[in-house]
Amino acid sequence: MNMVDSKYIGSGKVRELYEVGSDRILLVTSDRISAYDVVMEQPIPDKGRVLTALSHHWFETLAGICPNHCLSVRASEMPDIGVSDLVGRAMLCRRAEPLPVEFVVRGYLSGSGWRDYRSTGEVCGHRLPEGLVESDRLPEPIVTPATKATTGHDENITEAQAAEIAGDAFTAARDYAVELYVTAASRAGERGVIVADTKFEFGLDEGEVVLIDEALTPDSSRFWPADRYRPGGPQPSFDKQFVRDWLDSISWDHNPPPPELPAGVVEATRSRYIEAYERITGRSFSDWMVEAAR
Repeated sequence: MNMVDSKYIGSGKVRELYEVGSDRILLVTSDRISAYDVVMEQPIPDKGRVLTALSHHWFETLAGICPNHCLSVRASEMPDIGVSDLVGRAMLCRRAEPLPVEFVVRGYLSGSGWRDYRSTGEVCGHRLPEGLVESDRLPEPIVTPATKATTGHDENITEAQAAEIAGDAFTAARDYAVELYVTAASRAGERGVIVADTKFEFGLDEGEVVLIDEALTPDSSRFWPADRYRPGGPQPSFDKQFVRDWLDSISWDHNPPPPELPAGVVEATRSRYIEAYERITGRSFSDWMVEAAR
């Protein structure tokens, strides 16, 4: 590790953020897991490393479509911030000014999109065909923006509302989001994984729109096994939907404090995260750890 001036900036639901010099940041991804915008008390072992590994994979794979903020994930290139256990969970990034909205791209009708469609026939201002069922593939991917909430619940908004909030950068970010989703969904599909939807975050670096935060992870996406896809209800998944489904089964009201996750739910969630990485990348998770430790 390299000794540099660094300063702790703050924490999100999952990540710790450090300022490194004047133009870089260090994202340290914890094993915390949130559901319905509430952080659970029990961590998911290795979750932070899986998120970092998969983000790094997609940052490299999709760099030709949209520039991103990732500089390195190798332990030898990480700054010394006085924190242990960084191997595999730290990402050194160039600094960017985040846009104040999230860009959710949906290729299938699920989650809050399904709930909104059942109520209104629309999702974030997009009028959809009648007669769709839960988990149906949409005629084409749609962008359904959301506000960002460090605490509490994100709010779905229309593209027009998002454009007012994000300003001139909105159109470029929206177009990037669609192209990133379409390309990633095609790549994952070749590996037998459906990307039902995903969330992108963008920032501005010297006026240029860049992809930031994470990319196409089990935290920010719904991943379904293609060979088990059956529209008409919820789908088996490789993401934290497993945790959401368990929480729904006990009729939790989605407000703090969260219930305690059983050990079986924790272990099953860990297995799904690792399987998502290995299916999508075609690499073993242990190989990732060897690479990140260099």
